[in-house]
Amino acid sequence: MGKFSTWVNAARLRTLPLSISGILVGTLLAAAQGYFNIAVFSLALGTTLGLQILSNFANDYGDGMKGTDNENRVGPARALQSGLISPTGMKQGIITTAAATLLMAILLIYTAFGSENFYFAILFFVLGVAAIAAAIKYTVGSSAYGYRGLGDIFVFMFFGLVAVYGSYFLYTQQLNWMVLLPACSVGFLSAGVLNLNNMRDRLSDEIAGKNTLVVKIGEKRAKNYHYALILAAIMCLIIFSVLTAKDFNDFIYVLAFIPLLLHLKRVVQNEDPRLLDPELKILALTTFFISGLFGLGILF
Repeated sequence: MGKFSTWVNAARLRTLPLSISGILVGTLLAAAQGYFNIAVFSLALGTTLGLQILSNFANDYGDGMKGTDNENRVGPARALQSGLISPTGMKQGIITTAAATLLMAILLIYTAFGSENFYFAILFFVLGVAAIAAAIKYTVGSSAYGYRGLGDIFVFMFFGLVAVYGSYFLYTQQLNWMVLLPACSVGFLSAGVLNLNNMRDRLSDEIAGKNTLVVKIGEKRAKNYHYALILAAIMCLIIFSVLTAKDFNDFIYVLAFIPLLLHLKRVVQNEDPRLLDPELKILALTTFFISGLFGLGILF
């Protein structure tokens, strides 16, 4: 199935901080209310990382098999595209990762709800299976939703709403509609990372027939959409803090808005899609730092 280092590269480690941002926010919000369980946190983290790696393997396989990853691609070469992992090997990697992720999800659900909350367990099991299916179907198969401009919706839903609100509920088993604000914020920022990726790959995607939202709406509107996502994320956090803040610590995350706004400035001025590639890492890491500072400010 290929060398270990090849699989590590295919897992695209730079995407992992973004994937755990939602879990971090949901966990720290719950901890601030006195709810925390190290086993739930560890399994939630493992499940989320499994889903992200699964998505990366599936994207590598789906885009490679469809010919989307070719000499026109701007971003880093993929494992299947480079011939470092065979289609059969990548398919085996997808199956193995999906099985391991599902097992962790089941353990997470049992640890959080036990056998007493059957309906909650069933609901989260369905969400887990849906998340695994969404991770695979983004680029794999004839009905891949990433090729129809629907990727942003799924990223917002699973990286934002499900990750933040879902993890918060795993600890507290309580409904708190205010948590939807930071959940939406993380979702908007995550969708921003996907949009940035699609802006970078717009020309090659269009040639390959991958009709992402950016391909559908064009470069200028994609930039405006990007600004809207980032500004909406900022506003959701500020509104939450204004409504719930108890002291100035609750606003410490505002410091991380500086690199975020500098990122926006560079996107505004950008004229070469290839130069957007470093911005992916910057936005992903900024999202992670905002999430951490936001949660820690509330906790302490």
